[in-house]
Amino acid sequence: MTDIEIAQSVTPFHIKKIAEKINVSEEDLELYGKYKAKLPLHLIDEEKIKSSKLILVTALTPTPAGEGKTTVSIGLNEGLNKIGKKSIVVLREPSLGPVFGIKGGAAGGGYSQVIPMEDINLHFTGDFSAIEKANNFLAAIIDNVIQNQEHPIKLDPRTIVWKRVIDMNDRSLRNIIIGIGGKANGVMRQDGFNITAASEIMAILCLSNSLSNLKEKLGNIFVGFTYNNEPIYAKDLKAENAMTILLKDAIQPNLVQTLEGNPAIIHGGPFANIAQGTNSILATKMGLSLGDYVVTEAGFGADLGAEKFLNIKCGYGKLKPSMVVLVATIRALKHHGGALANELNTPSVEKVKKGFCNLEKHIENIQKFGITPVIAINHFVKDTDEEINTLIELCHQLNVKAVVSKGWLLGGNGTQELAKAVVEEIEKSTTSNFKPLYDWKASVKQKIETIAKEIYGADTIEYATKAEQDLKRIESLGLSHLPICMAKTQKSFSDNEKRIGRPINFTVTVREFEIAAGAGFIIPILGSMMRMPGLPSIPASEGMSIDDNGVISGLS
Repeated sequence: MTDIEIAQSVTPFHIKKIAEKINVSEEDLELYGKYKAKLPLHLIDEEKIKSSKLILVTALTPTPAGEGKTTVSIGLNEGLNKIGKKSIVVLREPSLGPVFGIKGGAAGGGYSQVIPMEDINLHFTGDFSAIEKANNFLAAIIDNVIQNQEHPIKLDPRTIVWKRVIDMNDRSLRNIIIGIGGKANGVMRQDGFNITAASEIMAILCLSNSLSNLKEKLGNIFVGFTYNNEPIYAKDLKAENAMTILLKDAIQPNLVQTLEGNPAIIHGGPFANIAQGTNSILATKMGLSLGDYVVTEAGFGADLGAEKFLNIKCGYGKLKPSMVVLVATIRALKHHGGALANELNTPSVEKVKKGFCNLEKHIENIQKFGITPVIAINHFVKDTDEEINTLIELCHQLNVKAVVSKGWLLGGNGTQELAKAVVEEIEKSTTSNFKPLYDWKASVKQKIETIAKEIYGADTIEYATKAEQDLKRIESLGLSHLPICMAKTQKSFSDNEKRIGRPINFTVTVREFEIAAGAGFIIPILGSMMRMPGLPSIPASEGMSIDDNGVISGLS
């Protein structure tokens, strides 16, 4: 069966029953129908968090189709519950861009899914819509200030860095002209749209620790300069209260369930190649408050999502992971070993061995944070025993445990061995001695150099003229103390997507910087990064349909 057919074959429990499993009363639920609910922030228990175990799921450098981090995360959660642990999976919300584009949704796959799958992959509880509205409200305020010649703040339209957003892949909106039609229709200027998941509001929501902290961060959004070169923030435009009002429900994490009836929390959805790529601090803390184990994931490979989770999210949330699970697939190892797209299902132990260098580098990187990872081999039906045993032995030679995960095929029954291995490693007192890779107080260039050399393996870092100018602006604004959120291709350790495997002897180039003063990080742009994707020639939406009863098919 397809993913959606599997999801529709299960009769879900009423969300009240799921809440009972984690001792949440019906009175505390804000119901969105029978199978979804918001969780109030007062359920977060900072003392309970200290005793719970946080497990981060990340991956080797992925192929374009992804390597199944969400599927493994959900499967591992099912497995942990199967062996008697009180575990909750905490995930990101899908973006409609990938859902209707090429990659599909983010509710897992096979027999490791969260449900209701259709709702989660579509409008869900309206969080993305609220983020979009808050973002575009600020854009409207900015243009209203520019239009109003009597306004005391004289914004220079040429310096505005804030863009509008929409949760859709639409390349035609990347660069636009607004204000056409004369004075009554605004001041004409160049503008553009980002996809909602790549917006600073999304990053802010996911890095906030409370409603008041959310409002503070929204007020700190950098907008642009006046004609007198004075920096202007959202709070200067008195926009932060209205933006917070629009997000008052969206800040609450969402409770749903897995196919096996275990609790799942889904909240926020920043991309990992531009933003931090992890669910919200509040959702993670909610999971740690209500369960004993929390399984969460970070987008793309460990050089992006995991690095940002460990250096940025853990810093702002004061979180300490107990374990990192690195997802590897035989097909991805063959990809990094030089196999072409049409050869990924062709057995090749030699290509597995050759591509192992990529996984080996990710293992080394996680160990630099003081954690020895467990490798989850996400099983595909075309994998051979010889290929799998080769990978297990290669990991063994590095004193790292590798376990086959069959969550896609068997759900929790296929992940119990992985769950046991993770618990065993967590219970070893020497396994986790987590520490961030760099000190936020270091200079911007020092922090970039640490990430580029230690995580990517680069030899040198070069800065374009634009980047040097941006760096001076960052220093003049007093933002040098913020952590670094690298914007880089997810297809390679380097900034060149064609350099697969484990590149050596390379330079990364910082083209320019973006300032996310509200979210609380600085974004160096490596190479050409897009915040608004386009649709493929044949989008996934063409394979979807809905019948007279409202039953959806073709969604994945």
